[in-house]
Amino acid sequence: MQGKGFIKFIAIVLAIVCAYALSFTLVASSVEKDAKNYAKGDLAKEKAYLDSMSTEKVYPLLGFTYQSVKSKEINLGLDLKGGMNVTMEISLAELVKSLADNTTDANFNKALQNAQVQLNAGGKDYIKLFVNEFEKLSPGVKLADYFSNQDNATQLKSSASNGEVQSFLEKEATSAIDRSFIILRSRIDGFGVVSPNMQKQEGSNRILIEMPGVQDKERVYKLLQGSAELQFWQVYEVQEVVSLLENINKTLASTLKEPTTTASADTTATPATGGKLAGLEKSATDTTKGGKLAGLGKKDSTAAKAAVAKSNPLFSILSIPTYQGENGQPALRPGPVVGWVAQKDTAKVNAYFKMPEVAASIPSTMKFMWSAKPMEGSKVFELYAIKVTSADGKPDLGGDAISDSRNDFDQKGKPEVTMYMTSEGAAKWKKITAQAAGNVNDENDNKSIAVVLDNSVYTAPRVGGEIPNGVSSISGNFTQEDTKDLSNILKAGKLPAPARIAGSYIVGPTLGAQAIHDGLISFIIAFIVILVFMALYYHRAGWVANFALLLNLFFIMGILVSLGAVLTLPGIAGIVLVIGLSVDANILIFERIREELAQGKNVATAIKEGFKHAMPSIIDSNVTLFILGAILWFFGSGPVQGFATTLCIGILSSLFAAVAISRVVFDSLLNRKIEINFDNNFTRNAFKNVAFNFVGRRKIYYVISTVIIVLGFVFYFKNGGLNLGVDFKGGRTYLVHFDKAVNTEDLKVKLNPVFGNETPEVKTAGEDSQVKITTTFHIEDQNPKTDKVVEDALNKGLAGSKYEIVSSQKVTPIIASDIVNGAFYAVLLSCLFMFIYIVVRFKKWQYGLGAVIALFHDVLMVLSFYTILDGVMPFSLEIGQDFIAAILTVMGYTMTETVVVFDRIREKLKESGKEDLHGEARNNLINFALNSTLSRTILTSLTVFFVLLVIFIFGGDSIRGFIFALLIGRIIGTYSSLCISTPIVIDLGSSAEKKN
Repeated sequence: MQGKGFIKFIAIVLAIVCAYALSFTLVASSVEKDAKNYAKGDLAKEKAYLDSMSTEKVYPLLGFTYQSVKSKEINLGLDLKGGMNVTMEISLAELVKSLADNTTDANFNKALQNAQVQLNAGGKDYIKLFVNEFEKLSPGVKLADYFSNQDNATQLKSSASNGEVQSFLEKEATSAIDRSFIILRSRIDGFGVVSPNMQKQEGSNRILIEMPGVQDKERVYKLLQGSAELQFWQVYEVQEVVSLLENINKTLASTLKEPTTTASADTTATPATGGKLAGLEKSATDTTKGGKLAGLGKKDSTAAKAAVAKSNPLFSILSIPTYQGENGQPALRPGPVVGWVAQKDTAKVNAYFKMPEVAASIPSTMKFMWSAKPMEGSKVFELYAIKVTSADGKPDLGGDAISDSRNDFDQKGKPEVTMYMTSEGAAKWKKITAQAAGNVNDENDNKSIAVVLDNSVYTAPRVGGEIPNGVSSISGNFTQEDTKDLSNILKAGKLPAPARIAGSYIVGPTLGAQAIHDGLISFIIAFIVILVFMALYYHRAGWVANFALLLNLFFIMGILVSLGAVLTLPGIAGIVLVIGLSVDANILIFERIREELAQGKNVATAIKEGFKHAMPSIIDSNVTLFILGAILWFFGSGPVQGFATTLCIGILSSLFAAVAISRVVFDSLLNRKIEINFDNNFTRNAFKNVAFNFVGRRKIYYVISTVIIVLGFVFYFKNGGLNLGVDFKGGRTYLVHFDKAVNTEDLKVKLNPVFGNETPEVKTAGEDSQVKITTTFHIEDQNPKTDKVVEDALNKGLAGSKYEIVSSQKVTPIIASDIVNGAFYAVLLSCLFMFIYIVVRFKKWQYGLGAVIALFHDVLMVLSFYTILDGVMPFSLEIGQDFIAAILTVMGYTMTETVVVFDRIREKLKESGKEDLHGEARNNLINFALNSTLSRTILTSLTVFFVLLVIFIFGGDSIRGFIFALLIGRIIGTYSSLCISTPIVIDLGSSAEKKN
């Protein structure tokens, strides 16, 4: 085998990378195990232990802290960990109206409304929809008349065309979404979520936020939907505040009789540099004075720490910024930062400042604020003393004074931010900067101005002099990413673009823990089933396949962690499914090897020929499945995207492990003269001499399929349509667990009046004591308080029972329409790509059309079974995102098996020296191809079926409906590939012959 050394090299490198990626999870688990042993069930104690370890090096070999290790471990989804998933929607209608100075023009506002209606109905690109609607309502009127105002003068001329205005609006919409993303990220970070996952949904005005472990949904809703407030404040220098802090420390020492012992924070981190604020025409040199940190990060004994905490309550947790002076003694570090505090101690410092004895000593002209982010490489936050100069306590300047902000470069090529003020803001800015600059000839007299968003300080640059024209540059030790973020923050206060919750999904910790347990059990059992089957059926060769399978699993998990992918329950199902499917490659190879051995060839030659003849089928089947996975990933979201991620990674990994590595192992065994068996006494003659007349009976199969599909239509109308889940119709769904069995009809009667006589849908979910309640009550109401109103109504209706809401989901109509459209395009595009791929690979349109007809047949068959069995099965058969994933996977099954048969037909045609056959010869060839690949089809189908059956039984209620679709799809896919897709090629060919 050529390239054996290269394959070994790749395998070793990949193994090292995967081991490195997975090692962080092992180290994090070890630390958390120590925390549990230390806390002995006390959650507060356990959290305190982990907080104290955050900056400790727990991975000495590589020098990583627990905080770093934690960020690199396996990222579990909400269904495995519990928490909240929220979809935020940025109101572009209000953004556009604000850019036009809130015009009262009737046609303008009508265009905004019409565009929103079209967007809700599934349209894309709100800005384009608005421009089109405006041009319809006001033909010949220039949009520039509305948008070319004083605030936008630098970006849009009064003579601009409608196309230029559209480009301007699109740019502003993108900018609004970007800065909303930064604001939301800042708020989530401040909330204290461990590893929040945030991503902008490309091509839309939505932001997806996943917060593992969060359960306080009311606080999250309030946090996310609050309006951003950008402010500019003058600040005190550290030398002006240090005496006050010393007095506070003394007051606390005398007031606190039993101060809590607190470990000194490890704040050995490089302090964030400030920067300089100047008029655009001025130089932008960094005047921050650096130096070596002193007196920080010392490892005192517990007794010493206790003594310090008793005599210095404040200074035991707050460090005054200092540096080592020229005389070798610590000196105050000039600047606006008055203290460094570990994140875990910020709440205690806040509590100290609020104590009556302390609050009385803090002047009314001063208030404290924290930095928005910790110092780089640490969990240490900076404390600022804000100077209150107005009698009403308002900031010196608000965010509405900003007309624009850009991330630029200064004359030396260093990143900086250029800020433009409105005319009114420029006048105030001139006065403020003059006060802060002080004596312009004395650099030490220059003060800072803090840029504050949501009461957190983002930066506090020094002012080098009065800025009279409202154009300022902010420079410092910035990266391009820093200036981009700061520019967006400065623009955050410019225009109102409210963010509203368009969808949410909440999973309780109990359900998450159960999901982990069920998922792991199903995974282990399914894996054992496959290993045992391969070892029993293929003897020693089966153990080679098992080795490749174990390696494949190791690679999949390592790659997932390396990419930072989120592992969900459908993702686990995807991994198990990929493992089942990866066996397919080995089965294809082994069956071809057995054919070669049956012809009397020696083992070495049979292995070489078996791999050679199996490769086209393996490549074609995996490419088709990968195309489906890519479509799933592109159009899906949440669990569907998680499933698609593991599917695509698994396919690539399986090809390498099952084909390349197994071949290297076989060559190694041959070189060592070790006997290799591909069967045993029980499996040696399996599937030999089978000769089913699939082609001759094809009309019977057509009738069977037609009857089932017609029955599906009958039940469709009988049931009043498909059982659409909340994903497809919008609404709220609550999974409620009761302490005893409940009657769903009784619950409907109780809930109907509290939901405004809007009858909810109540169904049993897995067991009689657990129900799924779905309602569209107030679903179109955008008031932030509506979620609580609906939940209060639910609690009122369930009063008198003992219950727990273990999960909830909210999908607004616009999100639902997007999901429906995404599902439609996913199915349509997959069929198109399949057709193109088959036609290109097999050079006959009949093959492509036959395969696509089979795909539509499969979709209709699965839908028919869903409508026929809806209400019969003891679990929900809803049509939602998971179902679409199942449908596309079923299509992948059919396509994979169909391609294998097509490859065998192509191979036999090539051997015969003919491009095509007709009549009986063609029928015989297709029957031969179907029968010669029957062993592979049956074995692969059974393997995957058993895997799915295990997941169905042990995988938990949350994915039972999803796995049921895959189970019946597995049966239909096998039936379709044997009895529909390939035989239909004959009928298409016959029709073409008659036309000719």
